[in-house]
Amino acid sequence: MKKTLYLKFMLAYFIFGVFCFIAVTLFVPNISRQWLTKDKAKLLYSEATMVSDTYASDLYSNETDLETVKKQLDSLSVYLESSIHIINPSGRIILDTDRSLNVEEVRIIENFDPAITSGSYYTINDFFGNYSYDVLSVFAPITSNYMVKGYVVIHCPMASLEKPTSAILYISYMMLIILLLLSLIILIFFTEFVYIPLKKITYATEQYAAGNMHYEFQVDSDDEIGYLAACLNFMASEIARAEDDQKKFVANVSHDFRSPLTSIRGYLEAMIDGTIPPELYEKYLGIVLNETERLTKLTNGLLTLNNLNTKGMMLDRTDFNINAVIRSTAASFEGTCRQKTMAIELVLTGDTMYVNADLGKIQQVLYNLTDNAIKFSHPDSVIRIETTVKKNKLFVSVKDSGIGIPKEDLKFIFDRFYKSDLSRGKDKKGTGLGLSIVKEIIHCHNENINVVSTEGVGTEFIFSLPLSAKKIDEDD
Repeated sequence: MKKTLYLKFMLAYFIFGVFCFIAVTLFVPNISRQWLTKDKAKLLYSEATMVSDTYASDLYSNETDLETVKKQLDSLSVYLESSIHIINPSGRIILDTDRSLNVEEVRIIENFDPAITSGSYYTINDFFGNYSYDVLSVFAPITSNYMVKGYVVIHCPMASLEKPTSAILYISYMMLIILLLLSLIILIFFTEFVYIPLKKITYATEQYAAGNMHYEFQVDSDDEIGYLAACLNFMASEIARAEDDQKKFVANVSHDFRSPLTSIRGYLEAMIDGTIPPELYEKYLGIVLNETERLTKLTNGLLTLNNLNTKGMMLDRTDFNINAVIRSTAASFEGTCRQKTMAIELVLTGDTMYVNADLGKIQQVLYNLTDNAIKFSHPDSVIRIETTVKKNKLFVSVKDSGIGIPKEDLKFIFDRFYKSDLSRGKDKKGTGLGLSIVKEIIHCHNENINVVSTEGVGTEFIFSLPLSAKKIDEDD
């Protein structure tokens, strides 16, 4: 397409021009000739009628002489650039403007038949052999006392119509050339708004096919081509981002697996070569056990995310009391809160609140959010879990008064393995998968989760769940 599209368009333009010239050459002369013939015949017939009603009628009624009529018709024939005959019904020529007047000369047109016009007022032929070329002849009868006394016949050589026909053909050629030149504007528009953008898009797709997903191009257009270019740019940026995320994902997984494995290997080698004395085995075996638990937690998180991302995953949706789940989740952190001298405050709407969701996965969401809130809160602080009902939706808020999340990190917190700089030193055992799992679970329910955070003040996560049909009926 890059090498031939423009040439194809130019070839089509050239062929179009050739066919236009052929069409003009074939049709314009015939059409012009027909139109000029009818127009000339109409004019001659009008003059012939006028002559038959005046000069010829007076001639046959003896009100004027033949010489006077001859002078008048000679002048008219010069004006009309035609020959005028007055002919008797028998075919005898009474008057001919092409010849001098001679009453003794008898000229008769053989096989003269005024019906030759076949219902029209003009005919094109050699006029019964009287001419060696085709002439346009019009007939106007001369009547007196309701009888046809003769005919006024005006002849115009068809060759005289060739000059205006050629002039029209010339004008047609000039107009065609002008139109073809003006149509070059279409070629300019095609080049500027179609060919050049397509060339950019083609080059960009070649770059993407070669693996250069970071190549960017711009097409300043609001039409379909501009939309296509924008879609390609967006697609490439998304693929590039996905590749970067994949590289980051592999690096993070490698780092998070390598650190505990290095610790486990180091302690075990130290125990084998005697660097660690037997009386300290229990202490370091406990450390090794903690590292294996960390690996197990990391592996389980990856498996959970993989399952959540599986297309067509079915949720085990049931109607359950979300308040009971929140209370049981808060109770599971009682020991942790006691160690950090923290408290969990529950502000729940009603004694019971039924929602329609997957009980097990919502428990995991609440556990992860509460665990994060406790992990990044200061001692002697309060974690607040609150529910609110709005338009057949239940909104659950988990709010802490901890270290908060920097503004520039908010858009990344749901990415896998992402940890802000503030959390890295504080959460050494975290995998960076908890919030990713939370987001995937909520999105699987076709709901949303949002975060509001101020650095040094605290963080609030809010997610929605659909109320059960039972609860909606009770409200109605």
